[in-house]
Amino acid sequence: MTIYRSINAAAEAFFSSLEWEVLSRHEFENTRQAQAVVLDWCYGFYNHERRHSAAGMMSPVSYENTAAPNREAA
Repeated sequence: MTIYRSINAAAEAFFSSLEWEVLSRHEFENTRQAQAVVLDWCYGFYNHERRHSAAGMMSPVSYENTAAPNREAA
């Protein structure tokens, strides 16, 4: 049960950040523009720059590369 709470907490944190940092600060003219802004935020900031205390203040991408640098793609 604990792992599900952890996953749920991570998902809630992600969507809360998305809503606060992206959606509330932009007015989109169409769906394609909204998709572009959200994808840019996800790949440009959320996964590559954002630091997290549970990952030793590393970004998610840096943490994954450090934790399993030789892991083969599934």
